[in-house]
Amino acid sequence: MKKWQIYSLAAVVILAALAGTAYSFRKDIILYAVATRARDATYVAPNRDIVWQQGPAEAEVPADKRSPNIVLILADDLGFNDISLYGGGLIETPNIDALARSGVNFSTAYAGTAACAPSRAMIMTGRYGTRTGFEFTPTPPGMTRIVDLFYNDGTRLHEMKFDKEGVEKAPPFREQGLPGSEITLAEALKPQGYHTVHIGKWHLGNSPEFLPNAQGFDESVMLESGLFLPEDSPDVVNAKLPFDPFDQFLWARMQYATSYNGGEWFEPRGYLTDFYTDEAIKVIEQNRNRPFFLYLAHWAVHTPLQAAKADYDALSHIEDHTERVYAAMIRALDRSVGRVMEALKENGLDENTIVIFSSDNGGPGYLGIPDVNKPFRGWKLTYFEGGIRVPLFVRWPGRIEAGSERDMPVAHLDLFPTIVAAAGAPLPADRVIDGINILPFAKGEEMEEPNRPIFWRDGYYHAVRLDGWKMQFSERPGKVWLYNLKEDPTEQNNLADTHPEKVAELKALVEAHNATQRDPLFPAVAEMPVLIDKTLKEEATEEDEYIYWPG
Repeated sequence: MKKWQIYSLAAVVILAALAGTAYSFRKDIILYAVATRARDATYVAPNRDIVWQQGPAEAEVPADKRSPNIVLILADDLGFNDISLYGGGLIETPNIDALARSGVNFSTAYAGTAACAPSRAMIMTGRYGTRTGFEFTPTPPGMTRIVDLFYNDGTRLHEMKFDKEGVEKAPPFREQGLPGSEITLAEALKPQGYHTVHIGKWHLGNSPEFLPNAQGFDESVMLESGLFLPEDSPDVVNAKLPFDPFDQFLWARMQYATSYNGGEWFEPRGYLTDFYTDEAIKVIEQNRNRPFFLYLAHWAVHTPLQAAKADYDALSHIEDHTERVYAAMIRALDRSVGRVMEALKENGLDENTIVIFSSDNGGPGYLGIPDVNKPFRGWKLTYFEGGIRVPLFVRWPGRIEAGSERDMPVAHLDLFPTIVAAAGAPLPADRVIDGINILPFAKGEEMEEPNRPIFWRDGYYHAVRLDGWKMQFSERPGKVWLYNLKEDPTEQNNLADTHPEKVAELKALVEAHNATQRDPLFPAVAEMPVLIDKTLKEEATEEDEYIYWPG
């Protein structure tokens, strides 16, 4: 063999070896590229103080004579069993429990849907996501392709479905938002003299026309990325989930960043949940002499799992590292609720402030923690009770009796008309409001359960609840689930085959409802398989029930 042939052969071998090595480490290379691009794309300035707008130095009207202040605290992905009020959970949540016991506990409350963004839009508008067109969660550029590559690695029974054509047809990520023509809670309250403030997660669009300041909020501190603290901070304890492709993407892509009123990104001060709470307390202090609406939308307890080290250290009795980090995040959320309530009391506002606490949807199976939604089946991204049953507590001293409970089905859709009514504002007259005012039920003025269906839709996946019956049906898999929740509240016995007349009745109801709804503003670009009774950490078998979630 000639010398040049030997060199050529050696070059081919070396290139093949390099290619093989690159293929073996392709996921790491991709994540590194994502992380580098994220760091280079946006400059994050050092922390700076936020100068909140100052309300009147003196009150023109005493606090007890003014319209009630409204504080809406929304957790992210909090499981039904994460609150000790219900007798479970990894830790005690004394402040959340105390809030529940100081007002009314709507014990059969439902999220607008089983995913973040559309559920939040329904809270803000009182309208179904299928009516506004904001049906799916906006997806950051590249995320679906990367998750598709990581998820479909040949190790899973059910593959993720990726719609390349849908990606090409979808509007740019920055154009995927709640239309400005929708009327938000903030916009409904401002004519009544309310100062309106948003703190935390928004998730209803990233372009200026979709941001809180364009949707009725006077001031906004925005979750601009997703880290609770820098990953290498000495004050944080991290828990990564190697079995979850979304988690891998978040760790690569997310930064530690916030902004004020759409300005430059800058670092928060300290652990994110505590930072939002600190700023919420400042808002309360600055606006103690005028009516205000504070929407405190925590990122907790969403992934990536990061705990303040002090909270983690306080929970040494929890052996599992992931569960301990997660519990520490709940601890910080609970502390936030307690600090907000104390700030209202210190400023003489607790007697004339409506405080509402809920979560945007149920706990996710991709945490790998099996009991977050116990006793219910299912997770976030399913319409089983575990995915859509949420806490809903409303406190208003003197109007709502402490320690009361209502088991009537209510939904996030009801918050808009309820808050608007409490503030003495009119409902918009030029559009359908799907929610109902549940204030009379909270006050005990009305006790008879309203006979109305509650609908859920995510692409081809549908659900409805009426008169204790709940039905789900989907194209993937082609299946119907029917449960009598009055007799079977945890959805153990599927009655679809034995009650075909009830299936037909509820399907007709869904079809009639869908005929009044609109097409989505942007398409679903992926379909994620979700096991009903196992976490993502567990291996799927042919016997396991599952659904696909378009998004």
